[in-house]
Amino acid sequence: MDRPPFSPWRPHPWHGLEVGRRPPEYVNAYIEITPYDLIKYEVDKSTGYLRVDRPQRTSSHPPALYGFIPRTYCGTRVEALFPGADRGDGDPLDICVISERPISRSEVIVPARILGGIQLLDRGEADDKIIAVLEGDHVWRDASDLEDLPEVLVERLQHYFATYKLVPGAEAETSVQRVYGLDHAAAVVEAAMADYKDLVASGPLA
Repeated sequence: MDRPPFSPWRPHPWHGLEVGRRPPEYVNAYIEITPYDLIKYEVDKSTGYLRVDRPQRTSSHPPALYGFIPRTYCGTRVEALFPGADRGDGDPLDICVISERPISRSEVIVPARILGGIQLLDRGEADDKIIAVLEGDHVWRDASDLEDLPEVLVERLQHYFATYKLVPGAEAETSVQRVYGLDHAAAVVEAAMADYKDLVASGPLA
């Protein structure tokens, strides 16, 4: 019997995992935060391990699984799709995954099908949030575009990202510019994949 190939070492979730089985529509999401987390976790770019970024200041919970798409990068091509942005945010492309069945663990790979996204401006940087559903989800399997999701669910995602960095007495650093459907989301994923290839070609990542 043929043995499947495997890595003898833990792969770096940003660089060592596959983008997905059929990008830009079907992608992998590496989950950093679940809807149950009140701590902002983020993958450490050097080690690939999850680290504590900050405790959330507000009482708002993430409305969906939240992480990033491996082998993507928000650089000049992502910026070009975002009117008013000065640059990409220099991170992997963020993704929110909606699942009818609760997933309470982070550091898991979730196969996802994209539906749209949120154009978030963060201190002048393009910080898109792709919105997707769990591939094979029995409740959301007929959703093919962002308009197929309940409006209130998209509103919650917008509110979360518009407020999750708020500091009392300070001006908001983030603002939602617009939401978009599948076609633009696919273009953003493809741009982020191309930006990642440019990043890798430019020299060592560490």
